[in-house]
Amino acid sequence: MPPFRRGLLPLLALLALLALVLWLAGGAGEQGGGVDRGQPADDAALEARTGALVDEVVFTEQRDVGQVTGLIERGSHQVFAQGITRPALFHRLRDSAATAHDLSYGTAVELTLNPYGPEFSDGRLNPFAVPAMREALNWLVNRRHIAEEIYGGLAVPRYLPLSTAFPDYARLAETARELELRYGHDPARAREVIRHEMGRLGAEWREDQWYYEGEPVRLTLLIRNDDERRRIGDYLGNLLEAEGFQVERLYRTAEEASRIWIAGDPAGGRWHIYTGAWVSTLIQRDQAENFSYYYTPRGRAEPLWQAYEPDPTFDEISDRLQRRDYQNWDERQDLMRQALDLAMLDSARVWLVDQLNVWPRARDVNLAGDLAGGTSGSALWPYTLGYEGRLGGRVVIGTPEIITEPWNPIAGSNWIFDRMITRALSDPPVLPDPFTGLHHPQRLARAEVTVEADTPVNSTLDWVQVDTVETVRVPEAAWVDWDSAEQRFLTAAEAEPDGVTARTRVRLVYEDDYLQRRFHDGTRASLADVVLPWILTFERADEDSPLYDVAHVPSYEAFRRHFRGWHIVSEDPLVIDVYSDQIFPDAEAIVAARAPGTTPWHMLALGIMAEREGSLAFSSNKADRLRVDWLNLVSGPSLPVLRRQLERLQQTNHLPYAPVLGEYLTPDEAADRYQALADWYAERGHFYVGDGPFYLHGVHPVEGSVVLRRFTDFADPANKWLQFADPQIPELTLDGPVVVAQGESVAFELAVTFEGEPYPREAIQQVQFLLFDGDNRLAHRGEAQYLGEARWQVPVTAEVLRLLGQGANSLEIAVTTDRVALPAFASHAFATVPGGEPLALPPLLEGAP
Repeated sequence: MPPFRRGLLPLLALLALLALVLWLAGGAGEQGGGVDRGQPADDAALEARTGALVDEVVFTEQRDVGQVTGLIERGSHQVFAQGITRPALFHRLRDSAATAHDLSYGTAVELTLNPYGPEFSDGRLNPFAVPAMREALNWLVNRRHIAEEIYGGLAVPRYLPLSTAFPDYARLAETARELELRYGHDPARAREVIRHEMGRLGAEWREDQWYYEGEPVRLTLLIRNDDERRRIGDYLGNLLEAEGFQVERLYRTAEEASRIWIAGDPAGGRWHIYTGAWVSTLIQRDQAENFSYYYTPRGRAEPLWQAYEPDPTFDEISDRLQRRDYQNWDERQDLMRQALDLAMLDSARVWLVDQLNVWPRARDVNLAGDLAGGTSGSALWPYTLGYEGRLGGRVVIGTPEIITEPWNPIAGSNWIFDRMITRALSDPPVLPDPFTGLHHPQRLARAEVTVEADTPVNSTLDWVQVDTVETVRVPEAAWVDWDSAEQRFLTAAEAEPDGVTARTRVRLVYEDDYLQRRFHDGTRASLADVVLPWILTFERADEDSPLYDVAHVPSYEAFRRHFRGWHIVSEDPLVIDVYSDQIFPDAEAIVAARAPGTTPWHMLALGIMAEREGSLAFSSNKADRLRVDWLNLVSGPSLPVLRRQLERLQQTNHLPYAPVLGEYLTPDEAADRYQALADWYAERGHFYVGDGPFYLHGVHPVEGSVVLRRFTDFADPANKWLQFADPQIPELTLDGPVVVAQGESVAFELAVTFEGEPYPREAIQQVQFLLFDGDNRLAHRGEAQYLGEARWQVPVTAEVLRLLGQGANSLEIAVTTDRVALPAFASHAFATVPGGEPLALPPLLEGAP
């Protein structure tokens, strides 16, 4: 490159950034120096408006969370898509008159281990290919230190692949506590295991350092440098250096790190440990899939997941839990207990803390944040974002990353900040309640779930009906498989002449005129937009197909183990039956997992043609193997390739999988679709078309911004989802004596309130208690007794106190309700001391030798 060009790029970037800043400031509204906040609106105006409450949303890259409060106070930003976890920043935010905030509980921090080995492709040692070495890290790290010192108390220790804030943790509290005690901080035990396993690997300990093949064992820590994980990485590095390892610290941003740990081949050995974090974008009422997702190749298509080799028993149990292959709740709980134990032995991930995230926003801005995913994880933010008492205007949202990974709807970016934006561009059939995790209908009129008798499935909301039958039979006309050579679905009559049965049938009844809606490019939806993604599910797993992707196979195989059929019952109105052996405890979750939406077939056609010719690939794994670009519909080198594909498609009006899609489209309709997409690209400069409340108006990678605008053809009233107010999380006050004499009974009292008022008794599902002795062993568990007026009592008999022995003890309470899915916890420490008369032996033991 000539010398002058090396200076030209930064100059262009600076000018572009300056232009963006001036543009953002140009829409100053009533609060001066800020953006346009729209116009005052009364109830009548709100009732009359359709679609989004604001006219425009601008996402800008803002990595320095230390500036958040100042930027909101100055009016240049209104919302931030990254939760605050630093106490000092939270205090400043809390004390500002211009700001407000929401809380979420669904972010987890962990150590991701590279499992390839024990030698990388260049012969260097990877100790963490050995499960016992990974397990040892659980004893090496001090989770309480991380929670209290690094996160300043805005986090709690986490040991397991279950969120401490979700229902399954409370349901399995006894097992969870046992494992937490087993894997508590014990550096001596960690050192013992490390020395034993390193010796087995052939490493030598000399001069206080580990050597392998004559060279020091060097561990590469891939450390995120844009949040508290930098300190976690340094803390871990110090611990590993003390154990005799050389440590290389690679500090990287999210985008830089993803190219290494997600997109890279783990065999290359560019990293040993990554400081990972995960955000659940909704409350997971059932976390049974976590074991398959985090520990097996079925989790994701990326190379790292394909390197996982779980113990066969763990793999089988994980697969069964993913498919919900159990007959009753007790069996399910037993499988969960086994999986938790085996997950700790595997430790492909070492969980560290669950964060309390604080999500900043301007005081006059409202949106429905999710109790798990916060602002960036909320499914309802596009439907509820607006200014208090106003309509229209612009909202500027700061986010740490813009287009971290390529966007495509088949195997594109899974980064939380990318997904936040793309959620606004689509309109799914159902949407999750941000407080309970139960799904509500968005494009469904109703749903019917039919299950075999005694199957543990229940519904909570009245839009889902649950029925039981002796046998669920799949009709002969249902699609059960795919013939890639003939490009057609195989029916049950063809593929399963002896008949097919299933554990569940979900009947999805879509709202009237569902297929009359329009996409952002003006084209009208059709059944082809529903069916093509379904075809790709099968096609990408067929070795004879040019779309075959080996990374897709594990998830496809898991899907095939429970899938039994798909049947279009009616086209107008659209009614689809889906047959499966997979269940979920909540019928609403079964519907959410089965309900297909619409993805514009003509947008997918570009990627299909590009992958067929080998110029792009939907997944990062296949892109790496073919040495081509990962397909990106919005920016980068994919765009000219996709433009060339569109020109070819327009010349022939080619329809992918014509034997099937030709049933729902005419050649003229195909031509109209391609022309609309060409016009869209000419105007917008990208190929991302959706049907959500916002459309993608502009993508500006150099400036670090993405612009969304209100889709005026969106039919829903703007106030459809505004009923979601503050989550009613129970507030617990536990009281009782701090010293109890043995030989006596005692009672502890619990108050359950919300904002100072008694919590409704009918909303409380369970109040369970656990009693632990001085060695943190579980001595007793039970249910609290309701006294009335929000008061509950925990009676402890003299016999139970005797089991505790003398010394310090603790009482822990878990309260679950149907208003929010997050359990509330309280604890009380007390001591048992000698006193009273000796306890009499139970009658059955009197006179025993």
